[in-house]
Amino acid sequence: MKKTKAALGASLLITTALWSTANAASWQDNLSSAANQLSQNSAQSGSGLSLSSLTHLLNGGNQALNANNMNNAAGILQYCTQQKLVSSSGTAGIKEKLFDKLGLSNAQQQKQPAEFQQGLSGLLNTGKGEQLNLGALGQSPLAEKVKTKACDLVLKQGAKFISG
Repeated sequence: MKKTKAALGASLLITTALWSTANAASWQDNLSSAANQLSQNSAQSGSGLSLSSLTHLLNGGNQALNANNMNNAAGILQYCTQQKLVSSSGTAGIKEKLFDKLGLSNAQQQKQPAEFQQGLSGLLNTGKGEQLNLGALGQSPLAEKVKTKACDLVLKQGAKFISG
């Protein structure tokens, strides 16, 4: 009788463990599927980078949002002004001095450097050697914070460049 109870108890324990494992696997599959679907929907909707990517950019070092050269920085400043991501009154003087120093004072000269043209379209060539499309970040409050931070950092870079 004891052996039967022990066998029944062991069988019940094994069945419960298998059931729990199956439910956990099913739950994990459902969670994975939901995450994949959310990721696909985000990519298809054109809503920009994921929440974690935006947070990483916002909390990352300045190199993640600094321009890697002054031609790109000048273009980004123009983009930021047009998109109203920086105060035009505070940016105008720095931007104009930067344009003068780089020889980008007229429209013909501005067509020359590819990095400047990329900046004008919102493509930030970062200090980490990557390219970040500010226009594709989306419109969420977090995306707007990332864009604003990038514009502020590039503005500070421009100010240092013209003062140095």
